[in-house]
Amino acid sequence: MLVIVGGSMAAVKAPSVLRRLREGGVSVNVIATRAALAFITELSLSTAADGPVGTDAAWFSPRPDALHLTLAKVDAAVIVGASAELLAGAAHGHANELALATLLSVPGPVLWVPAMNAAMWHNRAVQANVARLRDWGHHFLGPEVGSFGTRGEGAGIGRMAEPEDIAAAVLKLLAPAAVSDSKGRDLDGLHVVVSAGPTREYLDPVRFISNPSSGKMGFAVAMEARDRGARVTLVTGPVNLPGPSGMAVVRINSALELRDAVVQAAQDADIVVMTAAVADYRAAELKGEKQAKVAGDVSIHLTPNPDILAELGQNKGERVLVGFAMETHAGVERAAAKAARKNADFILLNYPTQEGTAFGGDDNQVTLVRADGSHQDWPRASKRQVARQLLNEALRVRDLRVREQRTTD
Repeated sequence: MLVIVGGSMAAVKAPSVLRRLREGGVSVNVIATRAALAFITELSLSTAADGPVGTDAAWFSPRPDALHLTLAKVDAAVIVGASAELLAGAAHGHANELALATLLSVPGPVLWVPAMNAAMWHNRAVQANVARLRDWGHHFLGPEVGSFGTRGEGAGIGRMAEPEDIAAAVLKLLAPAAVSDSKGRDLDGLHVVVSAGPTREYLDPVRFISNPSSGKMGFAVAMEARDRGARVTLVTGPVNLPGPSGMAVVRINSALELRDAVVQAAQDADIVVMTAAVADYRAAELKGEKQAKVAGDVSIHLTPNPDILAELGQNKGERVLVGFAMETHAGVERAAAKAARKNADFILLNYPTQEGTAFGGDDNQVTLVRADGSHQDWPRASKRQVARQLLNEALRVRDLRVREQRTTD
């Protein structure tokens, strides 16, 4: 296996990737680009790989072999912390550095794990290069939504996938039958609809009722489904996240808008995942002008919003329907009752007040709850890992339903 480490802050995670691959029985060749060595040392990579690291300096030093051809004698290649520069070079056949020259000679599959800021990732040139490489059969893992960098980039799409996810994807490339829990194209041909983020229920043109949902969980589900081959429709409330590429993104504000968009998209959906934090109530009367501040208490007449999950459950058909629930106590009992009442196949229950899994975080800890009260506690993990487990379970439910239908017919 060839591991190329790109020039990104995420290069510091490369030793962890190398160790996980070696623990999985994979022999690795390593190349560090010039830019990568600005973030991590050659010694760190060499120690994790238990072998020498290919560099441009070594490439141009006297040696008996052609280093780029020697390093290319592998079954597959993965580019960890792939930069826009590496993507551009590979998409246009450049060979001006060891990493790119070696990639031209790798006979097996190539997996790109990008890491860059959101603006760069969404640039038309970068997306054109990604599309070209995809057309050539190259694979992509991520990028993901989350915080990254140290210079105020904040959060958005562009964060590199976690080392354990990279290792799992590499093992999938090397031995497709050996890693049944990792990502493949098992959602090919399916339509997955995901709702994400909060809703805003305006009281007047400038004031609204909302909640602090970041949308990261829903975005993670949408990107996981996309990467596994699904056609994805993401319906999202107002969040500070750019729309992921490779899917239809519908932006909404209110619960009524969310309801209309999800019901429309769900008509031909195979899996619907409702992660959105939908406001339970809206103003009974929306004021057309900003209301002036008055002395004393103010009463606001609220009216219930539609129960979107229940409406989808009433007309579920063959679709798999997944909901989310947030509770501070008696969570399993309430989630089970919710699943039964709304005809959901299962509910993912989380506790937003629990340390490390509050609104806006990159991790989550959930309990899968079914209508009969049976439940499974999942360990704390990144939201992308939770998304993977969620879709694994949704696919299992769908496959079981299809088999039962065939038996009935």
